[in-house]
Amino acid sequence: MQKAIISVLGKDRPGIIAAVTKVLFEQDCNIENVSQTILQNEFSGIFIVSMPGNLAFDSMCAILEKGTAGFDLHFHIKPMESDERSGPAVETEPFVITTKGPDRKGLVAKITSVMARHGINVTNLQAVFKGGNDPGANIMIYEVDIPIHLDQASLRRELNETARDLNLDISIQHKDIFRAINRI
Repeated sequence: MQKAIISVLGKDRPGIIAAVTKVLFEQDCNIENVSQTILQNEFSGIFIVSMPGNLAFDSMCAILEKGTAGFDLHFHIKPMESDERSGPAVETEPFVITTKGPDRKGLVAKITSVMARHGINVTNLQAVFKGGNDPGANIMIYEVDIPIHLDQASLRRELNETARDLNLDISIQHKDIFRAINRI
C-alpha cells in the first residue's frame, strides 16, 4: 500500500462525499484522514488514503474524475511523504486564538506572521469574512500548537500590538479553557 493525499474542489452540492468515497472504496483504497468544508458555495476536501501499490496516481485521478463526472470536480493527488520529522519534535500545548474586527486585506497574513516568528504551528483556521466594518461580522479562529518553552508574554504582546494596528479584538486561550467557556 502507498499513501496519497487527494484534494477535491468543486461547486458544493449534496452527494460529493458519497461519490468520492464510493470510487475510493471501489479502488480498494482505505481512507485514513479527511478534512472537508464548504467555503462560500465551494466544496473543499482533503483525503489521506492508502492505495494499492499497483495503482498509479495519474490513473487514480482519472478514475476519480470519471466516477464523479456529474459533479464537475477537480482532483489533485500527491504521494504522502514519510511521517518522520526532521529534527527533534517540540513539545506543544493547544491554544485557540480568535480575532474579531473590520475586514481588510492582510489580516490573516499579519496575524500568522507573528505566529510563525514564534514557531507556532496553525493546525486549523476558520475565517468568516462578511465584509464591511461591523466588528462582529468578521471572525477568525486559529487553533494552534504553542511550544511549551515559548515566552508567552512576548507572544501575547506582539499579537496584541498587531491586532491593535489592524483594529481587531483578540483573545488567546488554552484550548481546554476555550472549550469550557464555549460549551453549548
